[in-house]
Amino acid sequence: MGTVRALHIHERDNVLIAVEPVAAGDTVVFSGGTLQALEDVPRGHKISLADLLEGEQVIKYGYPIGHATASIAKGSWVHTHNVKTNLSGKEAYRYEPVARRALFGNPELPTAFEGYVRENGEVGIRNEIWILNTVGCVNKAAETLAKMADTEFRGHGVDGVFHFAHPYGCSQLGDDLKYTQKALAGLARHPNAAGVLVIGLGCENNRIEAFRACLEGIPEEKLRFLSLQEVEDEYEEGMRLLRELAAYARTFERKPVPLDRLKIGLKCGGSDGFSGITANPLVGAVSDLVVANGGTSLLTEVPEMFGAETILMNRAADEAVFGQVVSLIDDFKDYYTRHGQVIYENPSPGNKDGGITTLEEKSLGCIQKGGTAAVVDVLPYGAPSTKPGLNLVQSPGNDMVSVTALTAAGAHLILFTTGRGTPMGAAVPTIKISTNTSLFERKKNWIDFNAGGLIEGEDKAALAAALYRMVIDVASGRMQTRNEQNGFREIAIFKDGVTL
Repeated sequence: MGTVRALHIHERDNVLIAVEPVAAGDTVVFSGGTLQALEDVPRGHKISLADLLEGEQVIKYGYPIGHATASIAKGSWVHTHNVKTNLSGKEAYRYEPVARRALFGNPELPTAFEGYVRENGEVGIRNEIWILNTVGCVNKAAETLAKMADTEFRGHGVDGVFHFAHPYGCSQLGDDLKYTQKALAGLARHPNAAGVLVIGLGCENNRIEAFRACLEGIPEEKLRFLSLQEVEDEYEEGMRLLRELAAYARTFERKPVPLDRLKIGLKCGGSDGFSGITANPLVGAVSDLVVANGGTSLLTEVPEMFGAETILMNRAADEAVFGQVVSLIDDFKDYYTRHGQVIYENPSPGNKDGGITTLEEKSLGCIQKGGTAAVVDVLPYGAPSTKPGLNLVQSPGNDMVSVTALTAAGAHLILFTTGRGTPMGAAVPTIKISTNTSLFERKKNWIDFNAGGLIEGEDKAALAAALYRMVIDVASGRMQTRNEQNGFREIAIFKDGVTL
């Protein structure tokens, strides 16, 4: 028997969070006193702070996260074996706006970054060339061209040439095809790409001729098109077009731009019991700093808002935005029902291993990435963000699909929190933030920033300032993220339909 630490997050909570593994008989020390553990409790998991009756609400973050399915004695492990979600079906919502908390920037932090101002006024934080294929059949040809061009252009006025493989564009119909087109159009529009080569095969549903209609408003100088069935040597013709794009990219240089031009995406994946305690609130603080300086934050993972959605709804800037948030939530619940799936089939096995018991618990931790700012807009999948402030983006919680949706919405970079770790990277710089120091120390090749210090007593404001400065350094090209260093750049497209 020994002494171990636990966290009591909110005064209304009737559970503690184990900072380290707990053994039966250990004395558990927390801010309000001590208790004796009745059984083993893994790190990041919950310990009952009181005797709970069957049916009684389990409270974490100050909100119910489910109810006890059996009596739970004080000092016991609280998890999936004795707790169940309170959620079921669709809800009726009412707009009850909360008092707005004014957001203030820190005068000691930068309010500008070095970016590339494009001809249409958009700003990029990288000067890259992207190759986008209309159909999966040409993945390898596009990949080969990207490698050839990257070897020739990188370091010569171009930050790199990248191709993003996907399996779609053929045998798709209706909304399913439209999702593919919207995602790819969002990438083509992205200002981190100075030039974009669109490659098609020639016989697919998403033919270049059909896809062009999705690219309105993109400067002609930025785009080139290559249909492989129409040329004799695709590599010769592809390199000719890529050289034209490289020449165009070299006309841009970094210059100071105000922070109100910056757009950051907010994402969590491989979450654990510390996600809502350390990394997510820290990212929320950085999001508030960006918004306070006129910038844009993009929050997605709609199914991981279920159970905490009313918090976001009541932060809507007005009743019209509230209605948009309600539609966002209800439409995703309908999507589950349409496919015969349980709406609240979440969290994932890895989340549960990390200490997350119910969807309410996951969602209450997840939405903290959005800080305290008002919700100013709700974006359909693939739509660009146009309003500074906190925007919600339509997308599922799947890591690859959601970071692609954030990129398509215009995120220059993504703040990605994780408690269990993942090597993946988005098409844009992806700052990985660990929820615990152990992960940071074990996975140096994956993680860029450690939020675990909050458990050890580090000052939240100071740590948020450090992460904010990292965001500015990445945006200004003074730092590459781990995903950039590793060459881990991927996309995944939301699919909702029949494949022929």
